[in-house]
Amino acid sequence: MTKKVLIADDEPNIVTSLQFLMERNGYEVRVARSGDEALEQVGTFLPDLVLLDVMMPAKNGYEVCQKIKENEAWAKIKVIMLTAKGRDTEVSKGIALGADAYTSKPFSTKELVTKVRELLGE
Repeated sequence: MTKKVLIADDEPNIVTSLQFLMERNGYEVRVARSGDEALEQVGTFLPDLVLLDVMMPAKNGYEVCQKIKENEAWAKIKVIMLTAKGRDTEVSKGIALGADAYTSKPFSTKELVTKVRELLGE
C-alpha cells in the first residue's frame, strides 16, 4: 500500500521541491499552505506522515503538531517539523509537542528521504 505524505508549508519553492521528491520516492502526496488547511487535510487525507513547516499562516506548525498528537485517531501520524529556526529551544519545543523529527532549512534531500523512510518503517 502506498504511504501518504502531507506537505504543510506556505513557501511555493519548498512545496514544489518536496512534492517532487516525495512523489519520486513513491509516496502519495497532498499539500496544505496554512495551519488550518493542514489540519483539514489530516482529517480527510489521513497521511502516514506530515512534513510540517513551523512558520505558516492561520496556525503555526507547533499548534498543528499539538492538535495532531492530541487526537487519538491521528496520534500514529508521524510528524517531521521543517524550519529555518534551528535553535535548540525551537527543536525542544517541537519534540515536546510530539514531533517525531526536526529538520532545519536548508536541508539535505537525501537525509530527509532517509528520515521519512525510517519513520515510516521502510
